[in-house]
Amino acid sequence: MKDLLAALRHAAQELVHHKLRTSLTLLGMVFGVGAVIAMLSIGEGAQREALRLVEGMGLRNLIVQAREFDETQLKENRERSVGLSLLDVEAALDTLPQVEAHAAEKAVKPYALFSHFGRSDARVIGVSPDWFALASLDVRDGRLLDASDAAGFAQVAVLGSQAASSLFPRGGAVGGLVKVDHLWLRVVGVLDERELAQDEFEGVKLGGEANQVFLPLATAHKRLKFPKFADEIDAFRLRLAPAADPATVASSLSHLVARRHGGLDDFEVVIPARLLHQHQQTQRIFTIVMACVAGISLLVGGIGIMNIMLATVLERRAEIGLLRALGARQRDVVRQFLVEAGLISAVGAALGIALGIALAYAIAAFAGWQVAWSAHAILLAVGVCMAIGLGFGVYPARTAARLDPIAALQSG
Repeated sequence: MKDLLAALRHAAQELVHHKLRTSLTLLGMVFGVGAVIAMLSIGEGAQREALRLVEGMGLRNLIVQAREFDETQLKENRERSVGLSLLDVEAALDTLPQVEAHAAEKAVKPYALFSHFGRSDARVIGVSPDWFALASLDVRDGRLLDASDAAGFAQVAVLGSQAASSLFPRGGAVGGLVKVDHLWLRVVGVLDERELAQDEFEGVKLGGEANQVFLPLATAHKRLKFPKFADEIDAFRLRLAPAADPATVASSLSHLVARRHGGLDDFEVVIPARLLHQHQQTQRIFTIVMACVAGISLLVGGIGIMNIMLATVLERRAEIGLLRALGARQRDVVRQFLVEAGLISAVGAALGIALGIALAYAIAAFAGWQVAWSAHAILLAVGVCMAIGLGFGVYPARTAARLDPIAALQSG
């Protein structure tokens, strides 16, 4: 231990004595470690954000959506299919035993939405009682819609946080009245805010609940008007049992709905679990490529260490010869040079960690990406840096140890 501490002190003195050379040697390691940490941290952040986005759709959910058509095409479609309907939901429940819960929705296009205190451009959507649970939404004030609201065609509504602020700027939305077209609704709840970094994931639109008004689907169908050829519902969600395979159930569901629609391709099935898998594969390839590019910087840094140390061997031939003449063994010389290489790598890794943190936050701020720190990423970057530094330091160390002591002294 004493020998190691002495070697560390001597290595530190050598590095401080040659500040410029040491700084140039460190650059490759610093940028390499910084790039690896930044890329892996951004990749980890993207993975977590993707999981958060998919949780909004429901990782165990299947979502069946009606496709949009212009009025002429829609009229032609109705000759073969009535479109997406609640009967499709019932058929799915009767046919697929893997389904644990279900919910349907239908968007309303109001010509007026206001309260006694303000107006809003929020979307109005009729939903079945379990829709909020399947969409992973929680209530902040009041309550959510329930089965009794649907059974009694209750004229009640739940507001998103933004819609509540627009319609009731002074607060106190719960208990207030809002008017959708000709229909007055009493507010029974306000949703908790859920901030998402993006409003689309793998081509599927997400979020927007903050600026929406929800009323019972049964009330919407009974009290409000919809276009003549419109689908009865715009979408429905099915939550599967934990043991069910989403891809297999989705295939059966697609076949079932297609048969009910006369083979017409007027719907699509979204599998959130598959979207997450696709995103993870893409992100994994991106992370590997960027980590490899960053690893090249580490290799360049390692080559820099080897070159500088080879130059140091030539510069310190007389010192090495004196040490050998005084009884130092070859392994002592090897250890001294490896300690210097390790110290350079350690300092480079420490500075690289700081650079990686700063770089990750800078990229995240510029590109709007998420950052998540992983001990695995930091340990990996530091470990690779130390391994490369020591690996490239072996040859110069062995070269120094094999110098002939007499020839080395004479060269000084």
